[in-house]
Amino acid sequence: MNTWRKSTLSSGDGGNCVEVANLGPLTTIRDSKNPTGPTLTFTATEWTSFIEGVKNGTFDTV
Repeated sequence: MNTWRKSTLSSGDGGNCVEVANLGPLTTIRDSKNPTGPTLTFTATEWTSFIEGVKNGTFDTV
């Protein structure tokens, strides 16, 4: 079973949140408003690159 988590800053009303689950060497994300919907799955390298991009502002103008 996957343990999905989201930011502690997320509101309790289920707003616009992304949930994350670790699946061994992979990381999967989904839309909290649609928990049975599609997911995106990333390798550890891809996920780390994404997180680094978020932290350094790479996607601020996307």
